[in-house]
Amino acid sequence: MKELWVEKYRPKTVDDYVFIDQTQKDQVQNWIKSGHLPHLLLSGGPGTGKTTLAKVLINELGIDEYDVMQINASNETKVEIMRDKVLGFASTLPFGEFKVILLDEADYLSPNSQALLRNAMETYHASVRFIFTCNAPNKIIPALHSRCQGFNIAKTDKFGFAGRVTDVLAKESVAFEAETLMMYVDATYPDLRKCLNLVQLNSQDNKLKSPREDDESVSDWRLECVSMFKSGRIRDARKLMASQARPEEADEIFRWMYDNLDLWGDTDEKQDQAIVVIRQGIVNNSFVADTEINISATLVELCQIA
Repeated sequence: MKELWVEKYRPKTVDDYVFIDQTQKDQVQNWIKSGHLPHLLLSGGPGTGKTTLAKVLINELGIDEYDVMQINASNETKVEIMRDKVLGFASTLPFGEFKVILLDEADYLSPNSQALLRNAMETYHASVRFIFTCNAPNKIIPALHSRCQGFNIAKTDKFGFAGRVTDVLAKESVAFEAETLMMYVDATYPDLRKCLNLVQLNSQDNKLKSPREDDESVSDWRLECVSMFKSGRIRDARKLMASQARPEEADEIFRWMYDNLDLWGDTDEKQDQAIVVIRQGIVNNSFVADTEINISATLVELCQIA
């Protein structure tokens, strides 16, 4: 089976990991050098490297594989599951100095589940370290915040993002047109994981194909949307985005609008106007019952700017 590029090129050491903040790199290196690791709360947008950083720490600290438990908290939300899995694992002695429990997407956990973990952190503090990753740190209860060292992972700029994808394509000997690559970048930025998955799916015969040439089932609606914007079909792009809006994805859609300001204008003035419109759309979304109508209204204003 063909190896996923996301896993094949996932950094395994501190030197391989791309830090945006040198202070954060120094902090990570100090943890590794001292062999000491606090409880961590890693926050940041999707695909920015939260889980990768956690795995880098586990690898560099030489934690025995039997001392590591990873749980996708978005799938394991029930208190009973948390109690059985986490407490059962934490209660046994580690093979090494300490165990690590990595909880991905911890912002999906209910307050009761988070409270259970707070108690576990206190009970097993001598032998267990918890690493939480989340997109929305405001959904983590204060009791967990106070027990963890916060670590916000900033997104790389779009130029650096495109460079990382280019590097992977070069290592895989995949030829590409710059315009085609940027369609994928614009559609997925800042989610590097999603971008690598899409370009791998659309790389055939050592060439990156335009998403318009492939079956729709392997593309993302944002790809088609970007294509429409670049070809001047702004009305069609607006309709497509509005039709894809689901209440649970509203935050993600607004974030994508904000991360791709160049779609709404090529000048600072137009992009500043777009920021105001997007922020107002986010505020309105807290009060408007129909998310699709709110996003559609926001897009009407954005397309007028463009």
